Amino acid sequence: MTRDAFLFLSAFLASGVEMVEALTIVLAVGVTRGWRSTLTGAGAAAVVLALVVAVLGPAVSQLPFDVLRIVVGGLLLVFGLQWLRKAILRASGAIARHDETAAYAKEREEAERAGAERRSGMDWYAFTVAFKGVFLEGLEVAFIVITFGAARKGGVGLAAAAAGAAFVVVAVAGAVARAPLARVPENTLKFAVGLLLTTFGVFWGAEGAGATWPGDDAALPAILALLTAVSLIAVRVLRRDRVAGLSVAPAEVTP
Repeated sequence: MTRDAFLFLSAFLASGVEMVEALTIVLAVGVTRGWRSTLTGAGAAAVVLALVVAVLGPAVSQLPFDVLRIVVGGLLLVFGLQWLRKAILRASGAIARHDETAAYAKEREEAERAGAERRSGMDWYAFTVAFKGVFLEGLEVAFIVITFGAARKGGVGLAAAAAGAAFVVVAVAGAVARAPLARVPENTLKFAVGLLLTTFGVFWGAEGAGATWPGDDAALPAILALLTAVSLIAVRVLRRDRVAGLSVAPAEVTP
């Protein structure tokens, strides 16, 4: 039960974050260029992503179980540590936080500058940008669904249900707001997703290597707590070093 709850939450949050970014692109292009071609491109990308999950999911599941756990754990560590690293740097102020409002404005500006050529009634700029945005943002979600599903019986269905729930929530919110979801704490969510994916990566990778966790699924909250503590310490250290660097810099250039 603990593992299923963590799995659903991880897939839901990861899907939600990526779909918020995809929504920003679709909204910007749709408002600027029109909705028919934009939604056609987004729908086509969703179909391709569904095919990716349908084809790769069963193929990955055919691997020997221990090998599968190591592969899945490694993939989740790659995804999780990448998200966690960026979240730590953003939380410490080392790099700028992601801004959906700025991203929306940039997409609209580029859409307005693009030519208005249409063929067969289709705005291919709107179609291509919407397709690329939804496909690229959704590809990571598709791999997360596949890896979760491959490592646990019934996992694909659970992870896919979580992704579907996230899609419904983000789509409804976007339809109601008709604006980028700038108030969504995206950077905080990415921090949480990075921690959850890394937790599963450590758990399944160690199991695949032959380790046995004390308490089995009960070890997941303990791993998550440890990773959270280490990440928060890293944020504090980086923030302190950054502030110290800013305070020392003026003295170094003073004549």
